[in-house]
Order: sequence, then structure tokens, then C-alpha cells
Amino acid sequence: MITDDFLTHIRYEKRLSHHTITAYAKDLEQFTTFLMMECNVTQSELADFRHIRSWIVSMVEAEMDKSSVNRKIATLRTFYEFLVRRKLITIDPMQKIQSLKASKRLPQYVEEKPMDMLLNDVEFPDTFEGFRDKLVLELLYGTGIRLSELLGLKTTDVNLYEKTIIVLGKRNKHRIIPLTQPLFDLVQQYVQLKNDTFGVHTDATLIVSDKGIAAYPMLIQRIVQRHLTLVTTLEKKSPHVLRHTFATHLLNRGADLNAIKDLLGHTSLAATQVYTHTSLEQLKKTYDQAHPKAKK
Repeated sequence: MITDDFLTHIRYEKRLSHHTITAYAKDLEQFTTFLMMECNVTQSELADFRHIRSWIVSMVEAEMDKSSVNRKIATLRTFYEFLVRRKLITIDPMQKIQSLKASKRLPQYVEEKPMDMLLNDVEFPDTFEGFRDKLVLELLYGTGIRLSELLGLKTTDVNLYEKTIIVLGKRNKHRIIPLTQPLFDLVQQYVQLKNDTFGVHTDATLIVSDKGIAAYPMLIQRIVQRHLTLVTTLEKKSPHVLRHTFATHLLNRGADLNAIKDLLGHTSLAATQVYTHTSLEQLKKTYDQAHPKAKK
């Protein structure tokens, strides 16, 4: 099937992440179902821009979030570009399709004071689980790594001499992130405790579950949500919020935007610039609170 060929292409040639490939597959399945049920079109390569436009309209009328609709449009754009390159179609139906104008959402983040309270004042149980949970929070906030990157960390990714970690990011790109001395000490203590608890020959993964096997996404999400609930009323309490918090706090304290880009593993500065809006909001808030003329 053409869809299978496309998914193989983005997996092995474009080297997209498993999460992205799964999303593309789901989008194409939904589109194919729509074509068959609503347009009487049995093959996606036979669809024209009117069929695609009808699908977009149906999603908008169903009040689907604009960012989700735009992601599906991006999936079709990549899919039909693939069909054109393979000469399976001659005209790209996506040429007449434009993405929806979506309002930009500022990334949610935790203020410095609550974050400091969580990491310095909240008491963690004197157990392996308590020590691990604290390290999870410290690593996510102290390095800005993604959830998938945290789960992929190996004990050998910690450089004892340089006090850095090697992170495998999107598209199999590695980057090196420095660790503060306190965070480096915490990692060393955790590794020793992990070895004492489960044995030296336990899973090579750095972050493990209560049973000593590699941690999984839901475990990390529960850890983060449970602890952020103690210090913030943010609606969203996820590992990604700590990534946003890392970047925002760096920017608020004068870090160079290009340096933040490299630490986050962004491929372009445009992706990092969203934090300048957050920083501007913080600047306005400070102005309103501090300037004598602000409230007059």
C-alpha cells in the first residue's frame, strides 16, 4: 500500500520519531476513512484539493483545535509531496490548501519562587523512590530535556569528568548539556543508590521504576504532576511545563537566545523565540508592579 510505503519512507529516510510516525499514520487513516465515507473515493492518491478542503471544513465544524487541524494538514502536505516525488501523481492537491490561522499560545511555566520551594523546601521520602522523584524533577528543570530524552538517558551518558550529559534528541541528533554541581552530585548519589538497591547489573537506563526496570512515560508524568500540584495552580502540569520553565527562567535572567536554542535542541531560532513573548509578559508585569507611573 502507498501509505505503508510513505510510513517506511519517513521512518528510515527522514528518520522521524516514533511518536511523529504514529501521528502521521493516524492522520492518514482518518483522512482515508473520510474519503471513503463522505466522498466515495477509495484511494488517497485519487483525492483532489476539494476533497481535502471538505475534510478540513468537517474538522473545523466539529470544533477541533486549530493546531490539531494544522498538524493534519502538515501530514497531508508531506504525504502528497512524497507521491509527487515518486511520480505516483502529477499534481499536488495541497498546493491550493493553506493552514488555518491559529492564535499563538504562550508556553506555561512555573514561577521561580514556587519552583525553588519545590526543589528546596518540599521534603522527599528517604527512599529510592523519593530520591528518584527528586532527580526526575531536577533533571527536567535543570537541563530542559524532553520526556523522551529523559527516558532515553543511559547511566553512561553522564560524563563524570566534564560534568555533562549527552542527550539523544529528535532525528537522532546528540547534544551535550552541562550539569550544575548540585545536580551532578545528585546524579552520582542516585546512581550509587540505584546500584545498591537493584545491583550493578540492573538496567543501563538512568531513570528506572520501583522495580529497577526502565521508567515509562506515565510514571514520569505522574511524578511531575503530583509534585507540581504542591506548588502551582497551573492547569497543565507536565514534564514539558518544566522544559518551558527551564527556558523561561534562563531568558528572564539574561541568557542568550541562541544558547537556549542549543540547550533545548531546537533546529531553528524561530522555535525558541516563543519564550521572548513570555519574557516580555514578565517584563510588563514587573513594570506594572514597580514603576511609579504604571498605575496612574
